[in-house]
Amino acid sequence: MILTNNCKLVMIGDSVTDCNRLRPIGEGNITAHGNGYVNLVNAFLNVFYPDKMIRVVNMGISGNTVRDLKARWDSDVLKLQPDYVSIMIGVNDVWHQLDRPHQIEDHVDITEYEETLEYLIKNTEGVKKIILISPFIIEKNNSDKMRLMLDEYQKVMHKLADKYSAIYVDVQKDFDELLNHYHSSFFAWDRVHPNNSGHLVIARSFLNAIGFEWKPIK
Repeated sequence: MILTNNCKLVMIGDSVTDCNRLRPIGEGNITAHGNGYVNLVNAFLNVFYPDKMIRVVNMGISGNTVRDLKARWDSDVLKLQPDYVSIMIGVNDVWHQLDRPHQIEDHVDITEYEETLEYLIKNTEGVKKIILISPFIIEKNNSDKMRLMLDEYQKVMHKLADKYSAIYVDVQKDFDELLNHYHSSFFAWDRVHPNNSGHLVIARSFLNAIGFEWKPIK
């Protein structure tokens, strides 16, 4: 696994990351990490790698776009001095173009998305690795308008991951495979905000991407 001993992993994003985490810093015990995939990642790391003493910090904020991340990057990421940073962002950048068609000021087009995400990556010097978690929609229909748009934003993130040697976590692919067996409502009422099973999908995708070993606990 890539995470080193006594490291700090800061996980930032929108509501899918937030999940009612502790304010102002999502770190601690009980409910500090929220009730989503960040909490699951933290729990698995604690139980399977207790000797590593890995610190996980949740800095997600509901409703955020990549534009919002840029505005708080210094205070919510860089000042925390992380060793690793994971970013899951993009669904609101797409969604607001569809659910708020008249509020053009809230729209983040794909050019701004790419330029801003690249800015964040380039301005996070000194970390050992950046992990980019794909935005997703729990929708198998490739002709769905939101799915079509989000696919393009995912391609941008994947391209930047390759360009900057970041790890790309393809959450969309893992949900698509499970949608061969389940309807989207099994994982999320609105195709975006997952239930416990959906968050486990994200956590598993993330852990597999960083080389987590699902070893027996002795």
